[in-house]
Amino acid sequence: MPSSAATISQQLHALASPETAANLQRFFKTGAGQYGEGDVFLGIKIPPLRALAKQHCAVTLPTISTLLDSPYHEQRMFALLLLMQFYQRASEAEQAAAFDLYLSRTARINNWDLVDVSAPHIVGRFLQNRPRKILHQLARSPVLWERRIAIIATLSFIRLNDFGDTLRIAETLLHDEHDLMHKAVGWMLREVGKRDLASEEVFLKKHYRNMPRTMLRYAIERFPEQKRLQYLHGTA
Repeated sequence: MPSSAATISQQLHALASPETAANLQRFFKTGAGQYGEGDVFLGIKIPPLRALAKQHCAVTLPTISTLLDSPYHEQRMFALLLLMQFYQRASEAEQAAAFDLYLSRTARINNWDLVDVSAPHIVGRFLQNRPRKILHQLARSPVLWERRIAIIATLSFIRLNDFGDTLRIAETLLHDEHDLMHKAVGWMLREVGKRDLASEEVFLKKHYRNMPRTMLRYAIERFPEQKRLQYLHGTA
């Protein structure tokens, strides 16, 4: 029988480490005024979470939804790992339900690791052969994590050599104020360039003099040194 949220929560608490929790709370910036303000950690790293998730392959969407409500970061991460497993085995209707659940609970997908692990595999995968208007709406959201979902979800398209939405959303986010978005957009531009350097450079030639420095550095990280320096010095 599928495990209950209470049973899973007990198993997660058994893996908890106060020392690891303290380190993670510093790493994920949970202090006052920081991007992860108020988040609480049990102290479980990703490999044990992934190993435990494999033991719960029959979990239901209501259970996943309950776990997403947890105040504990790792419990929400675990819920997303379960949702990804659910999606892989699901019917088309169930995949739509998983997608809808994800977008209805973005307030609980509220740190960069939660977004980065899950957005390509749920949002991006669902939208591969569907209209993508929702991503462009999320890219204009006042909520940092929804904007990050918008750009990171496009990694699923990039892997299919489909770059259009990535580049359009990158343009929307070009002047985002948050450093985490600069890194995310730069990362996706770099992923485009790994598959089609010309497409990335068309974008960069148009925008590199005005884009945030961190975004540019991430985007050109794999460029040959001479070309990288030309972009950094404004002579590309």
